[in-house]
Amino acid sequence: MLNKLVLIAILGVLGALLLSCDTENNSQTSYQWPIIEGFPKPQVPKDNPMSDAKVLLGKKLFFDKNLSANQQQSCESCHFQAFAFAENRTVSQGSTGEAHRRNAPALVNIAYNKTLTWAHDGITTLERQILIPMFSESPIELGITGHEAKVLARFDTEAYQALFTQAFGDEPLSFELIVKALASYVRSLISLNSPFDRYAYLGDDDAISASAIRGMDLFFSERLECHHCHGGFNFTQSTGHEQQLLDRRPFHNTGLYNVAQTRGASGYPADDIGLGEISTLAKDNGRFRAPTLRNINQSAPYMHDGSVATLSDVIDIYAAGGRNIIDGKYQGDGRANQLKSPFIKGFELSVEEKQDLLAFLDTLTDQAFLTSSEHQLAEK
Repeated sequence: MLNKLVLIAILGVLGALLLSCDTENNSQTSYQWPIIEGFPKPQVPKDNPMSDAKVLLGKKLFFDKNLSANQQQSCESCHFQAFAFAENRTVSQGSTGEAHRRNAPALVNIAYNKTLTWAHDGITTLERQILIPMFSESPIELGITGHEAKVLARFDTEAYQALFTQAFGDEPLSFELIVKALASYVRSLISLNSPFDRYAYLGDDDAISASAIRGMDLFFSERLECHHCHGGFNFTQSTGHEQQLLDRRPFHNTGLYNVAQTRGASGYPADDIGLGEISTLAKDNGRFRAPTLRNINQSAPYMHDGSVATLSDVIDIYAAGGRNIIDGKYQGDGRANQLKSPFIKGFELSVEEKQDLLAFLDTLTDQAFLTSSEHQLAEK
């Protein structure tokens, strides 16, 4: 069994280099982050420092359907607290009913994410990412494009004016301020109070079961390789914080597909080849960001396209070294995908070991985060 000191050392090394440096992306304020003592704070753009007033305004905007052109959808429509601010459907649906091609990613601990979408290495701030659901036209999400004046006027009310003044002073109402407030609220969605956290960082030896401890040993073993993509305190390689020197933006092809009719010979369906769409490099075809595993039990279905229903199924795919789809539109053996990550090599698990691994993943569930009124709108 890994002892606790070794575990913490592994998490620290894999998560990031905790080096003392003043990053350009960090802005120190009096805002109190809900993090464990000694943990690094998230990186924050200098032009949008955190404040309680911005978080409060951003929370109200997050739940407000007036932010969509047709007033049918809010940010919360695709990001429910009970699902770790993800949703329990395969792919998202915009305000006009148009289906997205991807599953809504969980917003839990997104403040620590180095990149902010499933497959774009250039979107590294929430301020930039939030523009996509607001103004995108294919697919339409909130559908603001072409309706900017009408949508903005809905927030020129006495109640909102007071909140904007508290957050931004005398700056005039604008979409820039709306984006900054939304980014501040989403950054506040920190989850670090799971049974695993109490066990690993707060000294509670009884916080997780013997089965979960065995599963933890499996998770961090070279036999399963899980920690190579889901390492560090946020259980994802794609992690950034105020003390991090390295700028790492990893993406992986996990052998989920290997269909014949594809673009760029990636084996992935032509309508979504991942990072290769952005980089135009063949080696990036089929690569997607590894999400955090925090609260992973609550954010089914899984993968970038929501095509895997349960965590048990996810484990089976990785144990097989990829997914073999035997019939249908996406028929093909992902295990033979030539661009698959070398970490997806397959492994054997007994029934008991699989249950132990699932028990460990369940210890990453933070019930307080999933139910906290801090993240809810009082008058909703």
